[in-house]
Amino acid sequence: MNIEVSLPADALDRLRDFLAEAALGDDGRLPPERELADQLGLTRASLRKALTTLQSEGVLWRHVGKGTFAGNRPIDTACDVAAMARRTNPIEMMNARISFEPEIARVAALNATPAILSEMRQCMARAVDAPDWRQYEHWDNRLHRSIAEATQNSLLVGLLDTLNAVRREVNWGRLRADPKRPPVDHHSFAEHREIVEAIANRDTTGAAAAMRRHLQSVERHLRNA
Repeated sequence: MNIEVSLPADALDRLRDFLAEAALGDDGRLPPERELADQLGLTRASLRKALTTLQSEGVLWRHVGKGTFAGNRPIDTACDVAAMARRTNPIEMMNARISFEPEIARVAALNATPAILSEMRQCMARAVDAPDWRQYEHWDNRLHRSIAEATQNSLLVGLLDTLNAVRREVNWGRLRADPKRPPVDHHSFAEHREIVEAIANRDTTGAAAAMRRHLQSVERHLRNA
């Protein structure tokens, strides 16, 4: 019978060394506990303690019934979205958009098709004609998503959808003291045109800059509100 005499610290070192050198699959899944314990020369009790330590450090994550994985736990559930929304606020949300959406506009300028450009222009026209703020915001959101779709990059679209899912959960409070519908000189109308025209002209730098200016303008109005 093999009797393990390793100290807990040694168990942790062995596991760290394994993670540094192991050729894991694309999902980062570790071998089953029994197999990993035998491979490292540890008892399962010591291995579990080491796994728990690395999990607390964010090096590993566990999914009950599926196993243990290297890296950070992916954000993919409604609970995660709700939890993120509880930890953020409208200004943080705008900062996240300013950091992310200009790059979407840049990639859209490279890959936009005539069909998606036509959809963008339709969204802009519907936003201008919106009879109330709710309809305006629907077409505004649709425009921004169509810009993401223009990238032809499903991961970028998915990331924007996640950001928007959090945005829908954030409590914005009573931030509007405006009339029932956007005024004819609403700042976003001209800013949206500038973004879409830059994308249509394949102006990657201009598209990113126009999107950044637009979102910074939204943020200023939000702070004033």
